[in-house]
Amino acid sequence: MLLTKILSALQPEPVKVAGPADREVTALTHDSRQVSAGALFVALPSVTPGRSGAAAGGGSRFVLEAVEKGAVAVITSEIIEVPRATVIRVNDARAALADAAAVFYGHPSLQLQTAGVTGTNGKTTTTFLLKHLLDVAERPCGLIGTVRYMVGPRELPAARTTPEASDVQRLLREMRDVNCRAAVMEVSSHALEQDRVRGMEFDTAIFTNLSQDHLDYHGTMESYFAAKQKLFEHIAAQPHKRGTAVLNIDDRHGRRIFDRFGHEVTTITFGQSSNAMFRAADLRTDLHGTQYSLHAGGKSYLVRLPLFGSFNVYNSLAALAAMHALGHDVRKSVAALKDAPQVPGRLEMVPGTKSFRVFVDYAHTPDALENVLRTVRSLDPERVLTVFGCGGDRDRAKRGPMGRAAEDLSDWCIVTSDNPRSEDPGEICGEITSAMRRNNHEVMLDRRAAIRRAVTIAAPGDIVLIAGKGHEAVQEFSDRKVPFDDVAEAAAAIRGRAA
Repeated sequence: MLLTKILSALQPEPVKVAGPADREVTALTHDSRQVSAGALFVALPSVTPGRSGAAAGGGSRFVLEAVEKGAVAVITSEIIEVPRATVIRVNDARAALADAAAVFYGHPSLQLQTAGVTGTNGKTTTTFLLKHLLDVAERPCGLIGTVRYMVGPRELPAARTTPEASDVQRLLREMRDVNCRAAVMEVSSHALEQDRVRGMEFDTAIFTNLSQDHLDYHGTMESYFAAKQKLFEHIAAQPHKRGTAVLNIDDRHGRRIFDRFGHEVTTITFGQSSNAMFRAADLRTDLHGTQYSLHAGGKSYLVRLPLFGSFNVYNSLAALAAMHALGHDVRKSVAALKDAPQVPGRLEMVPGTKSFRVFVDYAHTPDALENVLRTVRSLDPERVLTVFGCGGDRDRAKRGPMGRAAEDLSDWCIVTSDNPRSEDPGEICGEITSAMRRNNHEVMLDRRAAIRRAVTIAAPGDIVLIAGKGHEAVQEFSDRKVPFDDVAEAAAAIRGRAA
């Protein structure tokens, strides 16, 4: 593609173009390690508080590296001169990356049915359920999210929940090229703040809920909400698709989105309140899953879901409402839910024992931990034994509330390391336990030992909950990442106990 075509798509127009604009661009990337001959390289500024642009992937060093590898053009917000390459200076490199990626990959979202899911909790499960329903409805569906990316039959490791704009557009183009007809994706607050879905158009946008998380980045809950709300500003303004908003009306932030956008975009609400358009009632949960009555469009349906808990009722309601928004039959979608897949690390039952149960869950916010603990309580165990911690270099304000949620709803808590990153694990655990008032906890910094301890002391009828890391396959320390899988560790502990 000629560079001139890409330049014409940038809004606003570049501040300055130094060098020929009729070059042929054969690749597009923001990562200097991925540059190939003929590439357009976009140097992104830092978005991490306290880090320099170079540390985050922008800056002159990475531009020079890209040109050495054969980049024919560079987009940057810095004032820089580079021999041999055309330098395009812009005010906003992230917006320019998104605009360039959309035109370079041929606006693939316009050829797919697309759904974006945002919110604090439930994004992953909702996208997995929606992908399952679309696949059953013979709309082969790709997926972008926290656990993995799926392009047709191909599974790719997920570097982050929502990748950079150039990766989003590339993945959508690859989905289209392998005959996917739909795509679902998790849209994080970071992604919305950083224009990663700019240039993409959604057929439906789903809001699950909002509770405390990421305040290290957003600063306040209101700023965090404002970031989430941008997805609905996005669908209200998109030029080609008339998107539908699917909102959790039981969540006060969902009601705020409804109040603001309900007259601008088509809206479907879900929840358990009487005014929800997709309403759940008569919930029942046991060790086989959950069932409830769905009331929608003047009709009632019996929903059987092989997942546990009221929060998964909300996730399934969101998926069913989104399917309706995409033009699919509600009854057929309800029937397909009974065969929904287990979502990795989302209240995932670890096999190997019948006298007690072990679950692994990604819950890493106070609200998520409280919800999952209430769910395991509803299964009527003898005791609940909880293993959990908090990540380092992340929102410190949630550590105390997570400790209180765990002690209130557990019979015994083992506070341990999560992903300590650059922080001292003992200090993180200390911040958690300083807010705990009951004498029903112990601290074991070694996460493997903590899991083994919980499995060892479990008695018949107990439930062990291992929370925080879910599907993650590594543990992050200040100087290294080591392989660590909570499900595998729990299974090994169960085998060790049996031996």
